[in-house]
Amino acid sequence: MSAGPPFAPIPSAPIPSADAGAAPHANGILTIDLDALAGNWRWLRDRLRPGAACAGVIKANGYGLGDTTVARALVGAGCRTFFVAQLDEGLRVAPTLPRDCRLFVLSGPTPGTEAAFTDAGLIPVLNSREQIDGWAAHARAHVPGAPAAIHVDTGMTRLGLTPAELEALRRDRRALEPFTPVLVMSHLACADMPGHPMNAQQLKAFAAVREAFPGVPGSLANSSGVFLGSDAHHDLARPGVALYGVNPTPGRPNPMAAVVRLQARILQVRHVDAPVAVGYGASHRSAAGSRIATAGVGYADGLPRACSGRITGYIGETPVPLVGRVSMDLVTFDVSAVPETRPVRPGDLIDLIGPHNPVDDLAARAGTIGYEILTALGFRYARRSLGGDAPGGGTERT
Repeated sequence: MSAGPPFAPIPSAPIPSADAGAAPHANGILTIDLDALAGNWRWLRDRLRPGAACAGVIKANGYGLGDTTVARALVGAGCRTFFVAQLDEGLRVAPTLPRDCRLFVLSGPTPGTEAAFTDAGLIPVLNSREQIDGWAAHARAHVPGAPAAIHVDTGMTRLGLTPAELEALRRDRRALEPFTPVLVMSHLACADMPGHPMNAQQLKAFAAVREAFPGVPGSLANSSGVFLGSDAHHDLARPGVALYGVNPTPGRPNPMAAVVRLQARILQVRHVDAPVAVGYGASHRSAAGSRIATAGVGYADGLPRACSGRITGYIGETPVPLVGRVSMDLVTFDVSAVPETRPVRPGDLIDLIGPHNPVDDLAARAGTIGYEILTALGFRYARRSLGGDAPGGGTERT
């Protein structure tokens, strides 16, 4: 298996800073660079072997950034195949896509929902023999030849046909006759660990799976799978988190451009005259002469409580450590290092994710992964879209 050529990070233009006057009523501002997102998709597409297409995974509300907004940006970049996880996600996104797009639903149809798929033009991913039989019955009665994808488990042991179910289909294909398989797929368990033996095992297993579905396009590579080389690419890659700027190559430089900037607004600045405890549990004591800034975000906004005392924000170029515990709505930073020539005032913004503190860094300090940070982003942020189909940017409450 080819490991692929060395790669260089995508040049990333700095995300414009949201000034204190932007979205004046919000305590937190989430800025989404749609041009960077589109550029990430194009870069991944261009890395694939000749003839392979690149989809866009926009499940979990576009990894927390807004699925319809993300979808429009990816359509503008040239993407025409999309994946969501659940039927309701598909029903929300489908009306916003051009007619030449395909939208797959990874969890497939639960009993009784088949008509909702065909009414909305959604393509189910069939993960079990029960789903295959249910889709076949629906197609036979209402929409002969309706498209579907078939998911075969090659080692994840989650969704997908078991080896026994696959073998039964090999022997008797009548269950497939009422509908049209348009894709056969599987999912990599260890793609972010290139040397893991599971990768070679799954590549071999999926090659055998494809032999059972001659002429049907295949899809295996997720974000990290794109970097396993051309043997993993098949006909359609399905990058997700890499589109949003999370590093798909842990332990190596991030090749993706930053998409997200997250800023918290300062509500109060306290000058400490004597040593004093800060926050719940009195877990931090500030020294005399310190300056403590309280900002208006917390774990209700998706900033993990595990960040308590472990992450660093930035005011301009100056690092400001988070001190004390993250609470539901508030968090405190020691801003003593900010030069007195640049006074810290209520209304100023602290970068939680930004040019100096990428999402992967925040996630690592919180003991989690970038996926979880993005998908947990709360509804109280004001969201600013830059580029894409948002001329001049814009601010919206979500």
